[in-house]
Amino acid sequence: MHAHGRAIRTTQWIIVLVYVALMVLPLIAPLPDRHARILNHITLFAQFMFWGIWWPFVLLSMVLFGRIWCGVLCPEGALSEFVSRHGRGGAIPRWIRWGGWPFVAFAGTTIYGQLVSVYQYPGAVLVVLGGSTVAAMIVGYLYGRDKRVWCKYLCPVNGVFNLLSRLAPVHMKVDAAAYVASPRTQGVNCAPLVPLRHMVGASDCHVCGRCEGYRGAIALSPRSPTEEVVMFGGPGEQALSGQAHGGIHHNNSGWYSALIAFGMLGLAMGAFHWTASPWFVAAKIGAAQWLAEHDIAWMFRDDIPWFILTHYPDQNDVFNWLDGALILGYILATALVMGGAISLTIGAGSRLLGKGWTAARYHHLMQSLIPIGGCGLFIGLSASTVTLLRSEGLRMAWVPTTRMAMLAGATAWSCWLAWRISGRYAHSLFARVGALAGVVAALALVNYAWALMFWIW
Repeated sequence: MHAHGRAIRTTQWIIVLVYVALMVLPLIAPLPDRHARILNHITLFAQFMFWGIWWPFVLLSMVLFGRIWCGVLCPEGALSEFVSRHGRGGAIPRWIRWGGWPFVAFAGTTIYGQLVSVYQYPGAVLVVLGGSTVAAMIVGYLYGRDKRVWCKYLCPVNGVFNLLSRLAPVHMKVDAAAYVASPRTQGVNCAPLVPLRHMVGASDCHVCGRCEGYRGAIALSPRSPTEEVVMFGGPGEQALSGQAHGGIHHNNSGWYSALIAFGMLGLAMGAFHWTASPWFVAAKIGAAQWLAEHDIAWMFRDDIPWFILTHYPDQNDVFNWLDGALILGYILATALVMGGAISLTIGAGSRLLGKGWTAARYHHLMQSLIPIGGCGLFIGLSASTVTLLRSEGLRMAWVPTTRMAMLAGATAWSCWLAWRISGRYAHSLFARVGALAGVVAALALVNYAWALMFWIW
């Protein structure tokens, strides 16, 4: 990677062109009819590429290879860095460095995407993905010089990528002793603003390869998939790979715990759930009856722009204000119920690990749920893959068994992480078993929610 930087940059620009084409070309084509297929209609092809292939397997790549997608292939990151190279180079303001963006950006994008049906319509794709790309370029132009400020702080999936890459079996390993002992050489441009000397783990590193061999101290190396979560996820961790620009450390543990419990396992679950949920249908019928009885007619209006709520009359797909309110309410309610219950069970488990309540133990134990959270995002997004392939006439009888196996594997992985983490705190077998029981309770709730969607409803 270090030796073939030009080839990597060429690949990045090819992906940028493909990315733009997949967003723009469907806008000039008519929406697909019932005879359209993936290979003969650009809209369905783009839909399949974005939501059937691109996003599910980008998430999978984080677990397998770390954030190599971010450093080598992401079109948004490449454009942001390119614009930054020719921009104003201003100092990064404090509001951008706020630690809550990984959660807030993910939540906002997830909810808005559901309201405008981003998985189905090219206009919504342009607003969500294209809007994010334009924002990344504006931030790149205004702040930093030859850096990826947007990727570091504001990207809607930065937090998810940060968490999933902690499971990767490879990382850019820094030999601190060799780094200090080596003579000073010309610096390396680390676009995601990682302080190389103190880099720990893979969560912030974009694996672009630019620092490979720097001062004879940095190399792409294998590691245990449990290492970063177990060894560097607890108290005393300086998260040196997550230090802010200028060496200011921001402890984002609380926000990342919220992202796991209320985001990956809460909001995302609600976003995947509502289209299949009989509870949503019952709530809609009940709300409509109540509104009609009280003569509140404006909630049934559907003359709403498509970029606010889904509005495609020719496709018989139109949301009114009631639909929008119920979708929003269902997603938020699911996030609160799932996130709250998971927080309570993990909190109870962490309390058994030692005397007194410490937030550090809680946040560390919460990280054991990263595998099940990542697995849920993958099978939820890949449901679009399955739906599109079934519409092509392909038999997908193996899918339910595969989903079950993936959830079982992720559950086992989370249990193993919880057991390893508990060993860093507990002084007795009882305490470790108690902490594991709290994690198992959270895992049972998550698996039940997926069972509702795929096997019960």
